[in-house]
Amino acid sequence: MASIITATVSSGLTQQADNSGVLQLASGSGNLVTIPSVTGTAMVSGNMPAFSAYQASSQTISSGVWTKVTFGTEEFDTNSNFASSRLTPTVAGYYQINASVAVITSFTAIIPAIYKNGSQYKVGNRGSAAAQLNSNVSSLVYLNGSTDYVEIYVNIGIGQGTNNDSDQTYFNGSMVRGA
Repeated sequence: MASIITATVSSGLTQQADNSGVLQLASGSGNLVTIPSVTGTAMVSGNMPAFSAYQASSQTISSGVWTKVTFGTEEFDTNSNFASSRLTPTVAGYYQINASVAVITSFTAIIPAIYKNGSQYKVGNRGSAAAQLNSNVSSLVYLNGSTDYVEIYVNIGIGQGTNNDSDQTYFNGSMVRGA
């Protein structure tokens, strides 16, 4: 048995103690959080949205133009915040955003970017080759949980299309800390 502190409506805080070294916090409705007997920061997960999507079909990209990448297949979306190739979380916090874009035709450069609220936020690494290449972008982004959203854009030089393989053109992210 662990040491349990319970918050109830009728009697306030109650405590059950033992010598286990483990602390548990409970609500009157039975929700329980266990805080381990370790040093450092204890992370308590709750409503921490996460999603992953990939491109369902190849997409034509015009050379030299920032173009929104479409991600037509969701692998998961734990809080229903991903739609129309856009993440619009309903929980304010800091989100780790990742994307990879692969080009399947000859090109001179590929540059992916995270766009926040319709404006370029972070630009990924620039790839260049004469054949298929992946290029990535990743960043920690604060999203306010109501109006902020992120999308992935790409700019290619002298090229035509993206690769729709689920392991090469994808967009995913998760909340890492609340606001």
